[in-house]
Amino acid sequence: MNLPSMVGLSPADAERQIDALIFSRPTHADHDAKMRRVAAALELLGDPQHSLRAVHITGTNGKTSTSRMIESLLRAHGLSTGLFTSPHLTTFRERIQLDGQPLPQDALVRLWERVAPAISTVDARSLAAGGPLMSFFEVLTVLGLCAYADAGVDVAVIEVGIGGARDATNVVRGEVAVLTPMAEDHSTYFVGGITGVATEKSGIIKPGAVVVSATQPVVAEDIIRGVAALRGAVVRWEGLHHDVIAREASPAGQVVALRTLTSTRDNVLVPLHGDFQAQNAMIALAAVEAALELRGMGLDDEAVARGFAGSTSPGRLEVIADQPTVVVDAAHNPHGVTALVGALGESFGFDSVVGVVAVLADKDAEGILAGLETVLDHVIVTETSSPRATPVDELAASAREVFGSHRVSVSPSVADALERATAMALERDGEAGVLVAGSITLVAQARTLVQREHEAEVTQDASGRLADAGESSAESVPA
Repeated sequence: MNLPSMVGLSPADAERQIDALIFSRPTHADHDAKMRRVAAALELLGDPQHSLRAVHITGTNGKTSTSRMIESLLRAHGLSTGLFTSPHLTTFRERIQLDGQPLPQDALVRLWERVAPAISTVDARSLAAGGPLMSFFEVLTVLGLCAYADAGVDVAVIEVGIGGARDATNVVRGEVAVLTPMAEDHSTYFVGGITGVATEKSGIIKPGAVVVSATQPVVAEDIIRGVAALRGAVVRWEGLHHDVIAREASPAGQVVALRTLTSTRDNVLVPLHGDFQAQNAMIALAAVEAALELRGMGLDDEAVARGFAGSTSPGRLEVIADQPTVVVDAAHNPHGVTALVGALGESFGFDSVVGVVAVLADKDAEGILAGLETVLDHVIVTETSSPRATPVDELAASAREVFGSHRVSVSPSVADALERATAMALERDGEAGVLVAGSITLVAQARTLVQREHEAEVTQDASGRLADAGESSAESVPA
């Protein structure tokens, strides 16, 4: 199976073609084979992953925000960086970043031309053995690792896709392994509850690594200690080696005091909302401290301030519109929803909230809805364009059980749901807001819809100004 060349296409057309070729590939149930296929493709490309010095991040919640803060802090300290995260909200090039920017289109085309033959070869071998094509995430992993090696980055910040031990990204040797808070999730993937989650996620710990961990359930902590001991890794724990000393919410996010192994830093502005983001910031700073130590460097106060100031987390308690205020959050499990609810009350002074909720079929819809029930006055359930979306009628039945029928509405599309929620919020007394949550694909669609509406308004305003200018010019010309 030979993948087509993109030579001769415009960069935008080439990106659309590559996007279609990658995301038409399904996910697979043969999780144990993912790394073997990725490793085989990378071997054909000269094993670029072996040249990378990496910070590898896993956990149940906070992975992406923590990864983004780690990258920003490292870059602020003068290191060149690669950042591999998922999912994306606008373009899949967001998943493969170099020095804080999505992989450029022209670089993507060059990379594709080099990597596609290796992907085709591994596809053919797998099919011949009765296996599947490489999955979309496996292909993205190969592209990302090659991009970082080609760029010669000082450090690659790699977020796992799911789990750890069997994840496609686990071909990298993370000199720093970061473990954000663990909780039960993806019940079809992790067997044995929190024990299975911790066993899988601790699989990213490599021999001799420095492990930076958030506070974990006792069972998970015991498993992490055991794996680290077997692999000669050193563990730095929240509460013992690093901690959030204080935090104060502000309109710009929050001001925190963070303690790491070497010092305490007061009055650090983190431009993200919620106590969970303070914890993510603390874990990120501790991870960067460890990565810098391995390079004979230390944390610099000005670089820390710049790194946090430049941190963003699209889709995490992000305001995408006002009048009414529309907040989107990618919380997609009960643990994430609990954090969202606490942060919403702290950061926004809403008198009432209308929710727009869609959930993917492999998620705990009842748990998500139950978590949101305390903060939503009314919920509009809908269905995203994802093939994994929970059917809206099925989600509506769950919502009625949790909220009661009088507090539930049903919309067939995200666009319709967002329009209805906005109208309902505007009709309410006091300060009413709209919260969009339940799946990352829902947040992505909502952001796109609002962006298109904004662009249309800007275009209309510009056209109106040009028309007014034309009329004024005509009036100024003598008859």
